[in-house]
Amino acid sequence: MTLARHATETSPAEAVEEWQRAYARRLLVTDLVVIVFAVYGSQFIRFGTTGTSLRIPGLDGDADYLLSYALVSALLAAGWFVSLAVFATRDRTIIGAGTAEYRRIADASIRVFAVLAIGAFLLRSEVGRAYVLVALPLGLALLMTGRWAWRKWLLRQRAAGRFLHRAILMGERQKSVHVAEQIARDGVSGILIVGALTEHGESSRELAPGIPVLGAYDAIDEALRDARADTVVFTGADTIDPRGMRELGWQLEATATNLVVAPALTDVAGPRIHARPVAGLPLIQVDYPEFTGRKYAAKRAFDLVVATIALIVLSPVFLTIAVLVRRDSPGPALYSQERVGLNGARFRMLKFRSMVVDAEAQLPTLLDRTDGNGVLFKMRADPRVTRIGAILRRYSLDELPQFVNVLRGEMSLVGPRPPLASEVERYDEWARRRLLVRPGITGLWQTQGRSDLSWDDSVRLDLYYVENWSLTGDVIILYRTARAVLRAQGAY
Repeated sequence: MTLARHATETSPAEAVEEWQRAYARRLLVTDLVVIVFAVYGSQFIRFGTTGTSLRIPGLDGDADYLLSYALVSALLAAGWFVSLAVFATRDRTIIGAGTAEYRRIADASIRVFAVLAIGAFLLRSEVGRAYVLVALPLGLALLMTGRWAWRKWLLRQRAAGRFLHRAILMGERQKSVHVAEQIARDGVSGILIVGALTEHGESSRELAPGIPVLGAYDAIDEALRDARADTVVFTGADTIDPRGMRELGWQLEATATNLVVAPALTDVAGPRIHARPVAGLPLIQVDYPEFTGRKYAAKRAFDLVVATIALIVLSPVFLTIAVLVRRDSPGPALYSQERVGLNGARFRMLKFRSMVVDAEAQLPTLLDRTDGNGVLFKMRADPRVTRIGAILRRYSLDELPQFVNVLRGEMSLVGPRPPLASEVERYDEWARRRLLVRPGITGLWQTQGRSDLSWDDSVRLDLYYVENWSLTGDVIILYRTARAVLRAQGAY
């Protein structure tokens, strides 16, 4: 039975609840299979098929106790499975989008093995180190992979029009337009805006292309029924007082319709937002971004480790590219250009040369042919680019020498795009906040459009990164960068 047919037989809220339960069951079964495979697989790798037992010293001279590793594995698997439930890793509010799902899986898994280690210490027993060192990373990697695979499946279903939240925006027109734009830009939230309710209900004017105005605030019952919506997104309205909000909640409760309140906060990541209920008021505390301390020490350590490994592993690639660049056109293999980094400090950014040696001298004659975004000069068919340079740019191979800049402390693996001094001179007050962190080899701009981004979008993404950085986010950006580079989208 398809979702469309089922929706005609049940209420929208019931249909959503049913597919959410079905999706959670899929995750549950996958988690169980992964955990059993990881735990018993590590037992087999460490001990083979022999009936090895864990020795627990007896108390006051009593005989030692022997605990079969098969039972140890069963207890570990059960504890791990329960821990995933306790940490709400399958909660409907986090599955399908964002990083919270992955963070909770990592937290739950690490806590289980921490308890195992503490238990082994208290019982004075020695759990096989190889057993633990295989089970934890293997299980964690497979759990993450399983969730990622199901998320991809869910995104494909949503692209086909299934497993969506049909939502109505309710609030002042300008605020609703902003929320609609943010939801549309996200693309993975699973929220489909099917209409809007505004103060005056101007049904002759669409809120945005494809989003009709269904009436005024008092038409909510008819709008929900006609649009078969299961969610109301309240965007803010001065004419609705606290009592009106309570009554709205009671009204939606009767039909199990979800109520989502969109605060006037944009580009603030979840970890910086904390709910603080005070005297019945759901206050939201927003932490300020941090630019020093342990957080950035961890980032720097991560940069050093990854850059060092990359330079060692990719050294044959460096040599090959250098030879190809030299053979393709006269001039050095490497090119350095002055860029602006942390707190406005200038440095020489390294790249493999992808243009002819006099490219800078030719630039003034090409300025009127730019395909850039008004601040950055870009050309889709730049005549200065060499044959091998076009390939290097398409797959971002010309950026590889910047691992050296990372080791020097001038750049980071992930961060805002490193600007030219001429660009910084045109920055406004807000754009200058990009200089509060080290520029990156890659960043959000690399994973969401590359050279196709407008200037405003480029600044918005960079500022979002500056204020919401996390190590988990960096890892995700590096993965998405690899995918974007392989697809060669938005690069020229």
